[in-house]
Amino acid sequence: MNVGIPIRRLWPQPSTEPLDDAELTALYGRADGPRLRVNFVASLDGAVTVDGYSAGLSGEPDKRVFGLLRMVCDALVVAAGTLRHEGYRAIRLDERRRAWRREHGLAEYPTLVVVSGSLDLDPAQAAFADAPTRPIVLTHAEAEPPPGLVDVADLVRGDSERIDLAAGLAELHRRGLTQLLCEGGPQLFGALTAADLVDELCLTVAPLLAGPGPGRITSGAEAPPRHLPLRHVLAADDGVLLLRHARR
Repeated sequence: MNVGIPIRRLWPQPSTEPLDDAELTALYGRADGPRLRVNFVASLDGAVTVDGYSAGLSGEPDKRVFGLLRMVCDALVVAAGTLRHEGYRAIRLDERRRAWRREHGLAEYPTLVVVSGSLDLDPAQAAFADAPTRPIVLTHAEAEPPPGLVDVADLVRGDSERIDLAAGLAELHRRGLTQLLCEGGPQLFGALTAADLVDELCLTVAPLLAGPGPGRITSGAEAPPRHLPLRHVLAADDGVLLLRHARR
């Protein structure tokens, strides 16, 4: 079944036929081994927000792929700042997507994983308090949780005074969470890139010039360039491009 604004494949194997959800799911499917996929939306001139929020860049085709990526992942990884700023709610899926997960031997809902050095988190935020699956917080050895946080989330601490992303991801893999979807923000994306942990980038390019001011989808300390080959190019009828880059 096609949903809303049609999405078509431009490359490889161009096709004029709209992609249904099953075909889109196959294009963004699960990998055979552990994988960290990053998903972002940006303007033509590289902005990550409009008026301070990513919602100004997103539309129906982006939201459709956004939902499919959440459906196929084991865990959704997000920085604490993004969780607060974007007002994340509990990670829930509709019945159709929960049925897909059950058919593929997955838990009905992906696990929320929050990366936080300060543990400046509100246990009453719906992302924690209303979560259908107990969230996980990746932090460091010296971080002190606020009252009530350990009642609603599992803390995974590293051995140092800084968050060890590689060790944190290894612990997620040990727990069976191997297909990871990161939704940002830019600082976390930059840190994951610097640690050479990014296997895939799904980038929606909105047909919009946001102008000067907003930041890029990545920020942080300088890091070596990482080659990420193009895997497919999709186009929606509203002018949005959907790009997928991934390691071999």
